[in-house]
Amino acid sequence: MQTTLPWALVTGGSNGIGLEIARTLAAAGHPIALAARSADKLEALAHELQRDYGVETRVVAIDLGQRDAADLLVDTLAETDVHPRVLVNNAGFGVYGLHADTSLDDEQAMIDLNITTLTRLTKRLLPGMLLVRDGRILNVASTAAFQPGPYMAVYYATKAYVLSYSEALAEELKGTRVTVTALCPGPTASGFQDKAAMHDSALVKGKRLPSAKSVAVYGVRAMQRGQRVAIHGGMNWMLAQSIRFTPRRVVTWLVAKLSQPT
Repeated sequence: MQTTLPWALVTGGSNGIGLEIARTLAAAGHPIALAARSADKLEALAHELQRDYGVETRVVAIDLGQRDAADLLVDTLAETDVHPRVLVNNAGFGVYGLHADTSLDDEQAMIDLNITTLTRLTKRLLPGMLLVRDGRILNVASTAAFQPGPYMAVYYATKAYVLSYSEALAEELKGTRVTVTALCPGPTASGFQDKAAMHDSALVKGKRLPSAKSVAVYGVRAMQRGQRVAIHGGMNWMLAQSIRFTPRRVVTWLVAKLSQPT
């Protein structure tokens, strides 16, 4: 197989939005490195991408929530001469419930994955992108990034970090030909709700949610354009903008009403 486009690393690529981003990038001709915990799912996806799109693949089965995971992942890929110039920080999860009742260990693991690993992977791969003056970083945030989120307080806060971090880096990198995009989907049919145990939340219960594929295609196109913030869906965009003109206490009350169990 011949490589013409740079390697893309997709974290959390075994299902949901990450899986569809991997397919979208492979369809465009990028060789794909996949990282997640499920070796079997990753191997199956790698085989699919090779068969359907003729691209090279690498698979690293790893718990990305571990503190040294980012370094181990980058070093493992480098051993096979894979130096990604496209980084998709997609791996992440949420915890739903009253903060007084949820698991501290689960929320610490969420912070480690949603924030620490994303930051460390970016720090490790960014210098190489700057060296060759070519790179794309897609950080999967959320519409949750724009306001506090009762019943998912820590999750919303982690996504606020991802959005702020991405926008700051995008400004720092002006003129370098390396771009950073924060993808902000709303609730999506991606398996996220299963992991977060939030099927009783009014945000998703009984709703027809956008597909993971539609979010992935939108996000990849935004990344390719170098768009800084990409909010999927017209209604989501309008809600994100309206928050700037609404008292924060009202916003927090409204999110609580929309998120509480039904």
